[in-house]
Formats: sequence, C-alpha cells, structure tokens
Amino acid sequence: MTASPEAVGAARGAAQAASDKLATDIIALDVSEQVVITDVFFLCSGANDRQVRAIVDAIEDRLRAEGSKPIRREGEREGRWVLLDFGDIVIHVQLAEERVHYALERLWKDCPLIDLELHDHELSDHEAAQD
Repeated sequence: MTASPEAVGAARGAAQAASDKLATDIIALDVSEQVVITDVFFLCSGANDRQVRAIVDAIEDRLRAEGSKPIRREGEREGRWVLLDFGDIVIHVQLAEERVHYALERLWKDCPLIDLELHDHELSDHEAAQD
C-alpha cells in the first residue's frame, strides 16, 4: 500500500508553504507500510524559533484552505520542534540542530521519499544527495 493521493497532495501543499517561508531540507516520507496511523511524515527545518513558527503557521493556513484541519498541534510554545497531526499526514517542523540530533530521516530511511514537485533550488539536501 502507498500513501493516499490526499496525503500526497497535502504533503505537496505543505512543502510549497514551507518553501515560501524559506524552510530548508524539505522532505516527505511515505510511511504507510510501516505505520498504521498515518501515511506521510513531512519534515522541514527552520533557522530559529521565529522561523519555525512562521513555517508552521504557513503550512497550517495552506492545508486549512485546502480543507484540512489539524487534529493535534504540539511544541509550539518552545518553537524548537512543532508537530502538526492532520491524520493522514504528520508534519514535523524543527530547528536545524534538533533535526540533526533526532535524525528522523535515519529512523525511517527504508521508507520511500515522496516527490514534492518543488523546483530544483528548493530540493532538500537529502533529496539532492539521492539524485
């Protein structure tokens, strides 16, 4: 089984919103075969807590405009790692150093990347390394 078209569409919308706020290392992983509670893990990084909050707000606004509402939102107060749970997609926006420390991509390295249809200059370091 692969991620639902709705989850992939939400990941692409989140990617564009994050990119608009200059997020870095934007990726989405299809975790549908590994995790039963969601289809996609979306990850991106911000340089500081203010940027993390701006990225989160932009993603939430974009997905809400597309008809999705988060089930849960955690970590916003600290702005170091914010999680938005939309059910079929779980979004992680992290400070760059948190991203390196927790290395979620490494934990889920066996899961396929989702093509987020971003332009080349917006590709994550992870995606660029695979090309």
